[in-house]
Amino acid sequence: MATSDPFDDIPGTTLFDAKKSREGYHLNMFCMSLMSAENRAAFKADEEAYLDRFPMTPAQRKTVRERDWNGMLQLGGNIYYTSKLAACDGLTFQNIAAIMTGSTQEQYAEMMLKGGRPIAGNRSRSEWKRG
Repeated sequence: MATSDPFDDIPGTTLFDAKKSREGYHLNMFCMSLMSAENRAAFKADEEAYLDRFPMTPAQRKTVRERDWNGMLQLGGNIYYTSKLAACDGLTFQNIAAIMTGSTQEQYAEMMLKGGRPIAGNRSRSEWKRG
């Protein structure tokens, strides 16, 4: 499978590199602002007005409104920053990891306790072609 970046071939992986960092700067600064109790209260009171403080792209704003955790990462969000938004919503890191993998929190915890995802089929999308 030809890709523009070798990491594009790894299923379920969004590489946070310098390019993603620049792309997600305002999204990440929004998320970090939620470390302040005053800012969390302002955000919860009027999400749209609070989001107006940050020059995010329309797509980034949409992922925030929809709490699309994978979408935030694809648009430059850093998981450690976006977890501040999750915490504002009362979610743990394990909760959002479960959501991001399409499982329940209990299923996700069990998978991790058993060693994580199986290696077969998760190293490279090119493996999927071999059946």
